[in-house]
Amino acid sequence: MYTDLYEYGLWYLGVSFVAVLILQDTYFYFMHRMFHHRLLFRWMHFGHHRSGEPTPWSSFAFDLPEAIVQALFFIGVVFLVPLHFITLVALLMTMTIWAMLNHLGFELFPPSFKSHWFGRWFISATHHSIHHRKYTVHYGLYFTLWDKLLGTQDPNYEDEFHI
Repeated sequence: MYTDLYEYGLWYLGVSFVAVLILQDTYFYFMHRMFHHRLLFRWMHFGHHRSGEPTPWSSFAFDLPEAIVQALFFIGVVFLVPLHFITLVALLMTMTIWAMLNHLGFELFPPSFKSHWFGRWFISATHHSIHHRKYTVHYGLYFTLWDKLLGTQDPNYEDEFHI
């Protein structure tokens, strides 16, 4: 952590923000997929799925072991990537807002979102609702990259996208 905005240059605030989003999404994808393993699900991740359909409240529903594993990411990343305090706060706010938007239970984005370049790579509420119904698809936090690369993207996602 550093406090002098100019220590790495202002450009670094944005670069480090994007880099940590990508790292966090990668960490989250593999952690989340592991938590859905039948031997771990009940004691690591069941609390999050208890509500069935996602709600903004379920975006904060974590079993203690899951919360610890998720927190370890930020504890570790501040030792690996120099982060300004502002960047860390922006990351935590982005994570919180994105999680709440994806747990609304309804879609905010228009139907054209699924075919827009941004919509093809970013997770939406519809994307995450499918995860809450099927459990075996859509493990990412921000991006659809890992789901697409590793075959956990639901092939019917675009058909289910709605307002």
